[in-house]
Amino acid sequence: MKGKSGNIRAKLLPAGAFCLVIVVWWGISALGIVPGYMLPSPPDVVKAFIRDFPNLMSHALVSVTEAIYGLAIGVVLAFGLACAMDRFFPLEQAVLPILVASQTIPTIAIAPLLVLWMGFGMAPKITLVVITTFFPVAVGLLDGFKSVDPDAVALLRSMNATRRQIFRHVKIPAALPFFFSGLRVSASYAVVGAVISEWLGGFEGLGVYMTRVRKAYAFDKMFAVILLIVIISLLLMELVTLAKNRAMPWLKYRPETAAEKHRR
Repeated sequence: MKGKSGNIRAKLLPAGAFCLVIVVWWGISALGIVPGYMLPSPPDVVKAFIRDFPNLMSHALVSVTEAIYGLAIGVVLAFGLACAMDRFFPLEQAVLPILVASQTIPTIAIAPLLVLWMGFGMAPKITLVVITTFFPVAVGLLDGFKSVDPDAVALLRSMNATRRQIFRHVKIPAALPFFFSGLRVSASYAVVGAVISEWLGGFEGLGVYMTRVRKAYAFDKMFAVILLIVIISLLLMELVTLAKNRAMPWLKYRPETAAEKHRR
């Protein structure tokens, strides 16, 4: 019973907070604290979303395609580099500071250069998503590899296990929680990275659509796009959670820690 009540409360609290935000937003709009043309009311946004739904879906398909391609390429590159840095310590010392420094460069500053170098097609958008999503996965995997119990590694070595067997049976399982944590962050960045790159050049995509409605001062449609981006990002994060549950089914049956009991 306590577990069920905890799950219900965990779902009700964010739902209640979301409803509170909608009520406050609706109140600000209804009282005229912010002009309606600058802050459309929630019903106006929903109407714009429904009215322009086919057009939104057409542009969303392009942005989601760019996000998924970029996320997939970023994950593959991050996995390869994390494995190489874990295997060769000098490589980690040389590359990791560059990766950290790369995250200080604003995304909005890189996008125009990519468009200039690669044109207005999908290539610069996918590249920007790769740059955006690469770092959390790479660093998460590297931290996961370093979290391996040395005694477990020593035990397998005493049994004449090869380096590949140690990597497969010890390091990969230890790194999975870190990997999926980084992947959740990257999934939330993927769509945003695609949209930002579309602001600066392109023919289709939610970023292009946002630029057009902004120039037309159609802020109800602008908020509708923002709502759609949030929905897509949440769905991608939920897909990552489902993949995590499939890859690590043992987490469902682990005993509850004292900290988790205290929070509940």
